[in-house]
Parts: sequence; C-alpha cells; structure tokens
Amino acid sequence: MDKRLIWLAVGSFTMSTVGFVFSSLLPSIAADTHTTIPRAGHLITLFALSYAIGAPLLSALAGAADRRRLLVAAMLTFVVGNCIAATSVSFATLLFAQIVMGMASGLFAATAQATAISLAGAEHRALAISIVVGGTTFAVALGAPLGALIAAFWGWRGTFGAIALLGLSCAAVLWLRLPRGLSGTKLTMSERFGAIGRPGVASSLSVTFLYLTGGFMIISYLAPLAIDGAGLSQLALPGLLLAFGVGAVIGNLSSGYLADRLGATRVVTASLISALVVSLMIATGLHLLTRDLAGLLLIGIMVPWGIVGWAFPPAQASRIVGFAPEVAHLTLSLNASAIYLGIATGTAIGLTLSLNASAIYLGIATGTAIGGRVLENTAAADLGFFAALFPVASLAVLYAGLRSHRRRLATVAAE
Repeated sequence: MDKRLIWLAVGSFTMSTVGFVFSSLLPSIAADTHTTIPRAGHLITLFALSYAIGAPLLSALAGAADRRRLLVAAMLTFVVGNCIAATSVSFATLLFAQIVMGMASGLFAATAQATAISLAGAEHRALAISIVVGGTTFAVALGAPLGALIAAFWGWRGTFGAIALLGLSCAAVLWLRLPRGLSGTKLTMSERFGAIGRPGVASSLSVTFLYLTGGFMIISYLAPLAIDGAGLSQLALPGLLLAFGVGAVIGNLSSGYLADRLGATRVVTASLISALVVSLMIATGLHLLTRDLAGLLLIGIMVPWGIVGWAFPPAQASRIVGFAPEVAHLTLSLNASAIYLGIATGTAIGLTLSLNASAIYLGIATGTAIGGRVLENTAAADLGFFAALFPVASLAVLYAGLRSHRRRLATVAAE
C-alpha cells in the first residue's frame, strides 16, 4: 500500500469531522449566537449544500489541473473557513464560513479519491478508495466524539480551531509527499447519470434514500434529543457519539460478511426493520419513561443503532452492483449519493466521484432542514416517530423493486 494514501484519508477525516460533529455543537452555537437550535441547523444545511455544489462544479472547472496543487489549495481554503468560524462574531459570519468550508470539502473529496486511484494503480482501485473513504468512517467513530469533547472544555470555537490545526498539518504533508504531474480527467454529466437507467438501479437508490432519510432525521439533532428529550448533560454527548461510532465500525465491517453468507437483500431488509424498531424505541421510550430511564435507554441504544445504521450501505451497494456489474464504479457512486441524499432528508472516476460526494452532503442538507422543521413544531422526542415512516416506505419500495425484478427475469427466461 502506498503510504501517501494515509494522508489523503487524514484529509478526508478532517473535513468529514465538521459534518458529523455539528450534531453536538448546535445547542452551544445557538446560545452564543442568540438563535434557536433549528435555525442553527441552517449551518449544517449551508455547509452541505456548498459541498454538494462544490464537488461537481469545482471539479469540472479544475479539469486537468495538477492534483497536488488542487488538494493543498482545497485544504488551505478549508483551514481558512475553520479560522473564520472560530473567530466569528455573528451568525452571518458563521454562515459564510460554512460556504467556504463546504466548497473546499467537496473539491477535496472528489480529487482525493481520484488521486488515490492514480497512486495505487487500477488493480488496487477498490482498496485505494476504501482507504480514503475510511477517513469518513473514522470521522464518525472518532472525529465527532473528539470534536464534541473539545467543545465541552473549550467551546465550539475550540473545535473549529483544532480542526484548522489538523488541516494545516495535513496540507503541509500533502505538499511534501504527493508527486507533481498528476492530472485529472473529464466525464460528461450524461456518462455520470447513465447508470440510473439500468433496471433495478433507480428503485434501489430510492430505498437507500428513504432509509438514510429516517436515520439522520434523528442523528442530526442528537444534542436536543439527548439534552431536552432524555435529560442528559452536554458532557454526555462525546460518549454518545463515540458509542454510535463504535457501532458504525462494527456494522460496516460485518455487513459484507453477512451479505456474502445470507444474501445482500436479506441484510438490507433486516437493516430496514431494525431501523424502524430503533426509531420507535427512541420515540416511545422518551415519551413513556422517566427522564433517568430515558437517558439510560438512549445511552444503551447508541451502539446497536450505529451497527444497524452502518450495516446497510455495504449490503445495499452489493445489491446495486448486482443489477449492473459492468458499470459498478458508476452504480456504487450513485448508491453512495442516495445514501447521503437520504441523510439530507432525515450524501467516474473524476466527475462520478464528485457526484457521489455531492449527493452525500446534499442529503445532509435536506435532512437537517426537515429535521429542523419537525423540531420547531414538535418535541425532540417526536423525531423518532417521523423518522420511523421512512424505513416503512423503504420496505415498500424494496418489495416493489424485487417484484419488478422477478417479472423482468421471468420475461427474459420466456423469450
């Protein structure tokens, strides 16, 4: 393995941490900027929308530019955005900082994955991408709880400052270690979207979208859910995020094994049913139990919730590749797009990777917006009831897609 891939993963970890740590920062940001938590959620929405726009647009504008320069420029711009956030004196300045960070993150993510493939070679493409994307997984498991812990002692400004320092170190290493002369490639939009028309792909992407929508309607607002709904203190947030991250790693690692042994569709179905159960448990527990018991319930459910939530993506990716194996690199990127588009409502080599990264954070944006509207009009404990609707819809779409696929196979066999 080319050791330079590790630093691309560190860059991915640094930038992804911002997206996942926000769920614990919203109450303190809202208090310091004299706004409401749902309005503070617009910071996540704007970061995610900027990411979604920045990934395809800036990648297309960059064209065949030297990737070393592009990655370092994106990282330094991200550092500047964090410094603006850490020193901001108004909510408007914070919003501007999110635009800067989001655009830079989108460009970095798309470029980093393409660069990883260039460094590792075509024969190690999957490993190279998995290492870089692994930075995002560790952002869930370690980055978010560490960021929340820093905020508990030094405030949310301290979190942005720490991320800026890590980003600056990463930029320096990338400049020193990456080779010169790695240029990008171009793909048309029609090439990137062509895989959607393959039989079974569109319905599978809908399942992904709906599933993640429900899950991240809750996780985006974990802080008010824990503090207002379950009576926990802000100091409990790093532990909750760590527990969820541990579960995410377990779920992600075990999903592929289970999908190979039991079948990807069965794992996906089990994930959908489990997500429904978790959402209803959270909602009913927070309504019916005393605050002490509700807090214990939320603490106890975090690891299983992480396992359920992150067991879904690998199995679902396996299903989608099965529908169109000859364009796996396109369908996998589209599946990841739907995953994080769902996070929003609740995320080709080159431009296709930028589409994947773009949809990831478009999902975060939409999900945060809808979750915020729910929070404005109902109690935090009610988020689980609304979230539970989406696994049900996912199961319905999954069933309809399976029936349609069987009919197609029967028709082909008859011909």
